[in-house]
Amino acid sequence: MSDDDDVLPFVRAAHLADADETEQWLVHSLWGRAAVGILGGAPKCCKSWLALELAVSVASGKPCLSRFAVEDPGSVMLYMAEDSAAIVKARLLGLCSHRGLGLGSLPIDVITAPTVRIDRARDQDRLTRTVRRVAPRLLVLDPFVRLHRIDENDAGQVSAVLGYLRALQRDLDVAVLVVHHARKNGSGGQAGQNLRGSGDLHAWGDSNLYLRRQQGTLTLSIEHRAAAAPEPFALRLVPLHDGEAYLDLVVPGEVSDRGTDELEHLIVSTLAAAGEPLGRSVLRDKLRVRNERLGEALTRLVAMGTIARAGDRWSVPVPTPTP
Repeated sequence: MSDDDDVLPFVRAAHLADADETEQWLVHSLWGRAAVGILGGAPKCCKSWLALELAVSVASGKPCLSRFAVEDPGSVMLYMAEDSAAIVKARLLGLCSHRGLGLGSLPIDVITAPTVRIDRARDQDRLTRTVRRVAPRLLVLDPFVRLHRIDENDAGQVSAVLGYLRALQRDLDVAVLVVHHARKNGSGGQAGQNLRGSGDLHAWGDSNLYLRRQQGTLTLSIEHRAAAAPEPFALRLVPLHDGEAYLDLVVPGEVSDRGTDELEHLIVSTLAAAGEPLGRSVLRDKLRVRNERLGEALTRLVAMGTIARAGDRWSVPVPTPTP
């Protein structure tokens, strides 16, 4: 063996590859391309809902939360250890219904094994083989506590499991999102410090998402290892028919419990008071309502003949005089 065989590979700093901006994001500003990380929060904070929202967005190419553009769409693989297959399907159907999508057209695969233990060599091998065969853009594992039998407070044991997931990400070029619980009574401060178990969980992530519910408000905070993150913002779970629902951004100043009938009444009264056709942006500012929800209400009102549309403006029709 020569001396060169014992030397680690190295290269001059100036010769390192440049970052490719077009390959930086899986979902712009929300999750890095082929990034690993944690989606954390206390129980009942809609963590699984947000994980499925990301899954539908990546699989469909539609913006996540109607705001964050998907830059590297592709197939998604899910392992939802705490929810039955029927619940997972119902939630996915609700998210698809909100977007006008058919679940059958989306490349989303669900691992149906009753248990997957990524602290065991056999299950690591099975998961690696499965991901290699499907080649998803995103792998969602929910929740971390159901994926192992290790002591989450033992940094060495946690590091070994996270090391396997990091190797999976690098070898197969897949983003890995792990849903994990935060302590119910966190100490405040940086959200990642409130995750249960070893601090390695917080340090491991390239992209991390944290949901926190305070005084009835659900807030999403974002962290990235190598990029700036947007300011925290509020979310809400909006119910649909038959128990389906979807996650939605809360517009600052919007009345969160404003019903459909109330919104439609406000649109009609605002147009009537204006005395002239109004554009969508003007209506949105006056009513303090999310753009997508306003569009849905305008479409319904036009279909019923309650308001009229001319180009990009809407008005209350003037009654035709009778002879």
